[in-house]
Amino acid sequence: MMRFRNIAQIPVDSTRARVYEEGWQSWSPVGSYPATATSPRPPDSRAATMGWRAAKLPPPTDFQGEGVLAVEAEAGVCVWYGPNPSQEVPSIRARLAGDTIVIAADAATDEVDAETLDEALARVGDALAPADLGRRAIPRGWCSWYGYFGHVTESDVLENLATADRLALPLEVIQLDDGYEPVVGQWLDPSPRFGSLAYVLAAISARGRTPGLWTAPFLVGSESRIARRHSDWLVGGAHAGRHWGQELYALDVTQPAAAEHLEHVYRSLAEQGVRYHKLDFLYAGAIPGRRFVDADPIAAYREGLRVVRRGAGDDAVLVGCGAPLLPSVGLVDAMRIGPDILAEPRPGASTNASRSIAHAIDVASARAWMNGRLWVNDPDCLVVRPEIADRDRWAAFVTGYRGLAVSSDRLVELDPHGVELTRQALAV
Repeated sequence: MMRFRNIAQIPVDSTRARVYEEGWQSWSPVGSYPATATSPRPPDSRAATMGWRAAKLPPPTDFQGEGVLAVEAEAGVCVWYGPNPSQEVPSIRARLAGDTIVIAADAATDEVDAETLDEALARVGDALAPADLGRRAIPRGWCSWYGYFGHVTESDVLENLATADRLALPLEVIQLDDGYEPVVGQWLDPSPRFGSLAYVLAAISARGRTPGLWTAPFLVGSESRIARRHSDWLVGGAHAGRHWGQELYALDVTQPAAAEHLEHVYRSLAEQGVRYHKLDFLYAGAIPGRRFVDADPIAAYREGLRVVRRGAGDDAVLVGCGAPLLPSVGLVDAMRIGPDILAEPRPGASTNASRSIAHAIDVASARAWMNGRLWVNDPDCLVVRPEIADRDRWAAFVTGYRGLAVSSDRLVELDPHGVELTRQALAV
């Protein structure tokens, strides 16, 4: 890894210039900021691990883009980007020094210029676009998460399957989200609380729809069998955060037995009809640490996605989430490009759906240059039940965005207006 070296100096009017800073992964901040400002920083170590590029945190002030950074000045827009993200994603910094913005990077970059930010970012997207984009059709679907969060059961899924039929909603995929598994890392053993995963998947297929499933392939919970019995399958010295009341570790896919296990998981799911995979918390696959093979974290991450693809099958749709963005190019079909639209309910915590919707729109708009170039963007699920005050605004955005379209309400709770909003979004 190179040390940061200056690569450009851009004269600017400091009161008008702006800096666009791309984040490391799906949940990382992104946006265009006044050059006199400082972009968001992680509030604590957990956020740094689970939302930023923890191994290369930004300086206390100024800007640091992961793979892409742009300066908007009077003369136009200039973007610096990493030309080979499958191998290396440079951190690119911008620092205001009087009437000059100094650009520095820790690895090789290319540069493009344009009159507007949208045009400049589109050129970056075109330069990085994989050759086989669009090979798999991206289906419309329903996801259990925002209707049930982590408490989904077999009967919940069957209820929504029946309601989708009754309402004649054009749902091609019915996707179970987090909550069916007993512990993170054990994807083939449903929780006794959930019911029968095999029965639910078969019921979805019997209705002529495609079963979908949420997994976090590179996460291993401290309470899982893998953590207890196969500590040699874990990336040494790598802490992937804390969630679900337990510590999280990273699966070492360069360890042959661990890779064989991972491929077996997705092959088993394929045999049960699962052809749509929401792959979450993917950042864990690129965390630095001691691996069985001395592999660069990006190389190990990409190999992990290849292992998943071998098991899932070439016809499966892979949707990345919580994923290192640029290292995923060419390996996923769709990508979450922003935060959750609704926060998981927690005792004593208040929620503000309007604020979440406004933020999700800002982030999805900032990353619109990726949509249809690097993959299909997932702005997050459609939620339009009556309690969502800004549901019309969110539905209009999702409908017009032309990205992934996935409903995530409990369908029987939709009023006629909510049903119509859902139908319109799915029809695009």
